[in-house]
Amino acid sequence: MKTATIPPIRIEPAFREEIVQSLDASETMAALVETAVRTEVLRRRDQSEFVRRGLASIARSEAAGDWIPAETVIAKLEAKVAAARARHQKPQQ
Repeated sequence: MKTATIPPIRIEPAFREEIVQSLDASETMAALVETAVRTEVLRRRDQSEFVRRGLASIARSEAAGDWIPAETVIAKLEAKVAAARARHQKPQQ
């Protein structure tokens, strides 16, 4: 299989210098760009998979009827926060 290239992009000279300064001793700019692009592609793939699984989980919970409305969860958390604040505001003996 033949390799392909990533399209060149225009950047400000100051940013290019910043990139050059950040390179490791034996690292090339091309290697840095390839690593950055690969990392971003993997991050986006993982993020899409995370969202897909979350939406599937919501659908399963709604279908099974075992979900808890966000308002209920938030109300319980707010009650816990209020109780914790009240405990910390009491004068210590």
